[in-house]
Amino acid sequence: MRVLFPPIALTVFSSNKLGLSPPAPAPPTPATAPPAPPTPALTDEEIERYSRHLILEDVGMRGQARLKAGSVCCVGAGGLGSPALMYLAAAGVGKLTIVDDDEVDVSNLQRQIVHASGAVGVSKAASAAETLARVNPLVEVAQVRERLTEANADAILRGHDVVLDGCDNFPTKYLIDDACGRLGIPSVYAAILRFEGQASVFHHGPGCATYRDLLPEAPAAGAVPSCAEGGVLGVLPGVLGCIQATEALKIILGARPERTLANRLLVYDAMRMTFRERPLRKAAAPPAAAAAPAAPAAAAPTAAAAAVLAPRAAAEKLAGGWAPFVLDVRLPQEAEICQLPFADALVPHRNVKAAAGDLPRDRDILVHCKSGFRSRQACADLAGLGFDRLFDMEGGILAWGRDVDPRLPKY
Repeated sequence: MRVLFPPIALTVFSSNKLGLSPPAPAPPTPATAPPAPPTPALTDEEIERYSRHLILEDVGMRGQARLKAGSVCCVGAGGLGSPALMYLAAAGVGKLTIVDDDEVDVSNLQRQIVHASGAVGVSKAASAAETLARVNPLVEVAQVRERLTEANADAILRGHDVVLDGCDNFPTKYLIDDACGRLGIPSVYAAILRFEGQASVFHHGPGCATYRDLLPEAPAAGAVPSCAEGGVLGVLPGVLGCIQATEALKIILGARPERTLANRLLVYDAMRMTFRERPLRKAAAPPAAAAAPAAPAAAAPTAAAAAVLAPRAAAEKLAGGWAPFVLDVRLPQEAEICQLPFADALVPHRNVKAAAGDLPRDRDILVHCKSGFRSRQACADLAGLGFDRLFDMEGGILAWGRDVDPRLPKY
């Protein structure tokens, strides 16, 4: 039985058992047309493995061969990178590059499904590569166990068909955006926090909006909490990471920009289970910052009037009779996990200005949060209101548990 491959993506049997009219013959290829780039042939093993792709009208043998010849660089093997990398490997993308300088922590396991419990303390790039090898041993996986910087970004990203932004900080997102703009590589963006996430495609064709069009300037330090400070629903990065993988596959398969998230921002609300989108447009003139290297993150607010006190030093002063007013500026749900038994008040850091009238001005105030960032903000706010007996506990309750009282749960 002979199978024809007409110009439209439809398989027609010569016996015409389906009652389809035979397609018109394809127009001859002009002699001056450049030859199509060679694509690697699929082995019998690959044909069986990817068979559900091969019967898709928009993939087929040619599309799967494009995936096999394709390459994706994923910056970050965390919550977003985990599902994206696993599905890209399963789909048969020929080369995957993992860029991550971090190690697996126990707190990662709630959402970073590419890492197993036994990988705690192991390089994330190495852990992810080991998992991908089990998912699909036919895929080449490269590890870059270093942080993406202005000095190495072009060299690391160059040569890939798509870059996935799986990082969790603004400086690296701008760095990816700028490098992909210089190199002409489409990038697939996503971000997550608490119960919400968003995704888009940048640099996919002329006039495509970029991350700098979405966010011309980074928010002020502390305006957007990290997942460690604000929390994240474990399954949320799975949804957004899968969207990133979907867009990457479509780009490699040759999808036109209008069939991707180019020039659109997709916003997912897990609590309401809704998807909505808004258009993105290329700025008429690039922001001045776009021509310069991505600026480092704005420094955390400093509290000149607050003395920084290490937990051990604070413990020694307390043992010696020091009696400060101890202010916990974490969220109530964090205090349910653990708290200092001698804390006097719980006021989320964003509310300290409103609660300032209830705080003593004639006593020392020892301020702490989870890891130190929010307490610095709270001290800065209180100092601005005239409080001048402030002490900021360095490293927060995590450092107290590590250095003073190991019985406290780590979260």
